Amino acid sequence: MRWRWLAPVLALLLVAAACSPDSSSAEQSPFAGSTPAPEFPEDLDWLNTPRPLSLADLRGKVVLLDFWTYGCINCIHVIPDLKRLEAEFSEELVVIGVHSAKFDNEGDTDNLRRIVVRYGLEHPVVNDADFAVWRRYEVRAWPTVVLIDPAGKVVSSRAGERVYDRFQPLVAGVVQEFERRGLLDRTPLDLAPEAAGLPATVLSFPGKVLADPGRGRLFVADTNHHRIVVADPDSGEVLDVAGSGLPGFVDGGFAAAAFDAPQGMALSSDGRTLYVADPGNHAVRALDLAARTVSTLAGTGEQAGDYPPLPGPTPGVALNSPWDLALDGPRLYVAMAGSHQIWVIDLDDGVAGPAAGSGREGVVEGPAPEAQLAQPSGLALDGRGRLYWADAESSTVRYLEAGEGGSTGLLAGSGNGLFDFGDVDGVGREALLQHPLGVAFDGNRLFVADTYNDKIKVIDPETGAVSTLAGGEAGWADGASPRFYEPGGLHFADGLLYVADTNNHAVRVVDPSTGEARTLVLFGIERFPYSGAGETPVLRLDPAVVAPGAGLLEVDVALPPGYKVNDLAPFSLMWAVGGGVVGLGPDADLSVVSPEFPIAIPVEFTSGSGVVAAGLTLYYCETEATQLCLVDRVRLELPVEVRAGGSPRALLRYAVPPPPG
Repeated sequence: MRWRWLAPVLALLLVAAACSPDSSSAEQSPFAGSTPAPEFPEDLDWLNTPRPLSLADLRGKVVLLDFWTYGCINCIHVIPDLKRLEAEFSEELVVIGVHSAKFDNEGDTDNLRRIVVRYGLEHPVVNDADFAVWRRYEVRAWPTVVLIDPAGKVVSSRAGERVYDRFQPLVAGVVQEFERRGLLDRTPLDLAPEAAGLPATVLSFPGKVLADPGRGRLFVADTNHHRIVVADPDSGEVLDVAGSGLPGFVDGGFAAAAFDAPQGMALSSDGRTLYVADPGNHAVRALDLAARTVSTLAGTGEQAGDYPPLPGPTPGVALNSPWDLALDGPRLYVAMAGSHQIWVIDLDDGVAGPAAGSGREGVVEGPAPEAQLAQPSGLALDGRGRLYWADAESSTVRYLEAGEGGSTGLLAGSGNGLFDFGDVDGVGREALLQHPLGVAFDGNRLFVADTYNDKIKVIDPETGAVSTLAGGEAGWADGASPRFYEPGGLHFADGLLYVADTNNHAVRVVDPSTGEARTLVLFGIERFPYSGAGETPVLRLDPAVVAPGAGLLEVDVALPPGYKVNDLAPFSLMWAVGGGVVGLGPDADLSVVSPEFPIAIPVEFTSGSGVVAAGLTLYYCETEATQLCLVDRVRLELPVEVRAGGSPRALLRYAVPPPPG
């Protein structure tokens, strides 16, 4: 609904920017509150907890309410501060995320559940889609944090970022005060994290994609695995991986380097350097693809302390959540989502600074320095002096006329502030989008990832006419009527549109002439070291007694109900033998598509005792959704005694555990 926002907006009209970075209440409370905190309404959906919570249940705990909405960059900036407070006051503090959704899409509990997993939130989150909690606490802007003491009274409430600096002394004071009174309860809270037990996926919430088919490469920002994956765009075979898989800010070789939720990319004209927007580190990184090394082009690893950030020389210039990149000769454009600006880095002189946007969040066109942007999140150049961007929080597509004295303009979307959004095809301002995150240009048309509408749309840059190319209801489907789930990034190359289908953990390939889509199956990623996944699980099997001489090693795999082996990606089997009791042939290690279980491997058994180990990598998916979605790795260890009277066969059996829920 286009105007579901009417009631909440009446309260928000006093706030020019819904995600204001530095607004704050004037009240400073002591370490014990005087006003009782309003109780949570009943019948709300809760995440990360086995049951709904009440403030009455939390007496004795220090409670921090975080009012947020998941597309807001300033709310995202608060998350590291919340995690830092949770770690510091792990026994005394309970953080509760109160998700009061701005966009229709954000109010859906299933969508919110995926965001909770994507952002790594482990504290309870309540879906306040109808603003019941918001109104009870008289909140006016995102993000807002409310501190409640162990007696259930409000200590302080503030809107804006820099939560740790503002609330750490208050939380420490409240803990000390109520410790003195003997009213602290350090009993651990019973939690049920949404991420617990989820099966592994080859990609995890990929945010952006860049195709280089002429050189046989596809670059994928594997965002929640904190790495860049390089794959063959035709076969899907993974060719290389940059990033250890652990979040961090580390330069060096591909295996040791670390990113923090990487997003947009740009490739140098010679194909040797891949530039990567690294928003979690507030940096732009440079990958030397030949030397397989990562360096920092710009950014300090910390969010800029000045707002908006100050221009300066690289690499030490401070940035604020760079989200996407576009390269025009020596000029690298940066969608600076955190400061609502477009920046440019001059690769020749090493200077970075704003190209458009004053830093105020809004929808105001005109001379580039005076324009107001609203969380630019996707960039595309048309090769004719115009830079397009997806202006996520205003649900519009806008452009910058590059060059001296450049100005901004609105191509599509209403442009009537930050709360006019929807799903309407039309011309220019008559069209409505919902939080678009990606754009791509094919030489004549502009494609848009209309993210919260789960659609790919196309815009005529001459007229602003918007039409739907593909997508509809959230989900997954290939073919002539494809479905997507919050697609976040697009790239056009050689007649094909590549899509980072974020919530489906997949890369999709769309034929723009027909709208048909297919899923690009990635395989072979297990060849690359990955610290983020931890060690491969080891399953010790019951011992087997086998007879000396010719025999068989058999491997049998059972999938949970509703799942099947993905017939587009290979199953791999790697053997290791200890004790010299099994002789393997040269073809014992195998990689096969569509395996039929059990798999039998001819061997020669020799008297004695030892251990046979089989390393399995299995790609599988839901029976009704044939895209590659899950990967399972396991090492099966079978103790073997070879002696007379034993069986001619040794069986290694593995049952893939079912996904939770």
